[in-house]
Order: sequence, then C-alpha cells, then structure tokens
Amino acid sequence: MLRLLQLELQKLLLNRTSKILIFISFILPFSVLILSSIKIDFFGFFTLELGELGIYNFPIIWHITTFFASQFKFFFAIVVVSMIGNEYSNKTIKQNLIDGLSKKEFILSKFYTIVFFSLVATVLLFLISLLIGLYYSSYNELNIILSGTEFLLAYFVKLVGFFSLCLFAGMLVKRSAFALAFLFVLYCIEWLLVLLIYWQSDYDLASKIQSFFPLDSMYRLIDEPVRRIVMTKFPDKTEIAYDYALHWYELVIVLVWTAIFVFLSYRLLKKRDL
Repeated sequence: MLRLLQLELQKLLLNRTSKILIFISFILPFSVLILSSIKIDFFGFFTLELGELGIYNFPIIWHITTFFASQFKFFFAIVVVSMIGNEYSNKTIKQNLIDGLSKKEFILSKFYTIVFFSLVATVLLFLISLLIGLYYSSYNELNIILSGTEFLLAYFVKLVGFFSLCLFAGMLVKRSAFALAFLFVLYCIEWLLVLLIYWQSDYDLASKIQSFFPLDSMYRLIDEPVRRIVMTKFPDKTEIAYDYALHWYELVIVLVWTAIFVFLSYRLLKKRDL
C-alpha cells in the first residue's frame, strides 16, 4: 500500500497544477475558517465577530466547520480527474502497466491517494476546529468537546465517496473537463428522477428514494447547520426543528457507493484496450 501511495504522490507533486490545486483545497477552507473567527471592523459602523454569535461553541462547531469545509471539495476533485486524464493523455498508464504495475494496483494507487488526502484534510479540520472551539467556546468539559465529532467521520466518508465518484468519472470519459461535466449531468439526472417520482407519487417517497442516490446520499451525511443555529437562538420555534444527526445507514449508503465506484473503475480499466 505504501509503495503504491508513494508512487502516486510522486506523480502529483511533480505536476505544478496538481500542487497548486492541492494547496488550495487544503489551505482555502481552513484559512477562511480562521479569518471568520477574528473581528472585522466595517469602517467604524459596526464590528462583526462570528465567535460572539456562538457558532464556534462546542459541540455545534463540528457541524458547522465540516459542512463549510466540504463545500471546497471540488478543488481536489479536479486533482482526482486530472490524475486519470493525465495518465491517458501522457500515455503513462500504459507505461506503468508495462513496468509491472497490475491494473488492480493502478486503481488501488488512486484510491489510496484519495483516502490519504481525505484523512489529512480531516485531521487538519479537527485540529483547527478544536483550537477555534477552545478559544471561543464557554464549554471546556471533555464530554461536551468530543460530542459531535461524529461529523468528522461523516466528513471523511463524504470526501472518500465523492472522490471515488470522480475517479470513476475520470476512468469513464478519460478527459478531465468531460469528467467534471459528467458529475454535473449526474446531478441533473438525480433531480430529474426525483421530480418524476414526485409527480407519480408524493414528496415523502421521492425524498426517501433520493437519499439512495450517490450525490444526494453524500450531501445528506452533513445537513446544513443554519436551522440548527437558529434553533439554539430561538428554542421555542419548534416548526424549524429537523433531524441533523448522523445516522449509521447514511454512512453505509455512501460506503456502498464508494465500493461500487472503485469496482467499476477497475472493471473499466480491465476491459479497456490500452
């Protein structure tokens, strides 16, 4: 595993574009989180400090930071589809197989890289969220601090699942731009199917079926935290209450899709004439 991971990392770090995109995908969300935790003076009229709103209190900070950071996953998605596109355009995929790398090892090297970067991003998010939370939060009990850290697991699984989909898209169309377009087409198809089901039956059934679709199942791992923030400020407004918790079956759905995408990527490579 380490040999395959090291091989793939060498390819990425030798590519200037990949290095820039990796840097952006790691640094941008965390820098924005840090900047949002400082005071901003709007020309003397008022001072905005998000920490004073209580959004950086434990345990809600885990929900907010993981949801926010997951919106930047598209930068590394470009890296993933570029990994495949460059292999085909530069003919390195054929050379790797000639040099003794099996097709299974080739796919695993990509998947190990996905898991590695997802893990690094999760650890960095944990450390930054912990530091911001310790600075702003009025709670310092260990059980409260650790409460809600399941969103970090959801964040990691979400990244691995989405990047595995990008891996499959890259293997399917072999071009980075078309692979990203495939993700948009898949998103549109999911919503068209939901609308079709809704017209034929009802909203509840359409929503339940939609939760099994790949992109929507990944999104549902971390629900938007806005209503949760409002609930903490206005607990009497029961009409805005919703289930924002992470459920085990949501993780299972995404993990199954992850396995399917990796397997399909391998099957495509195995059957394809290089």
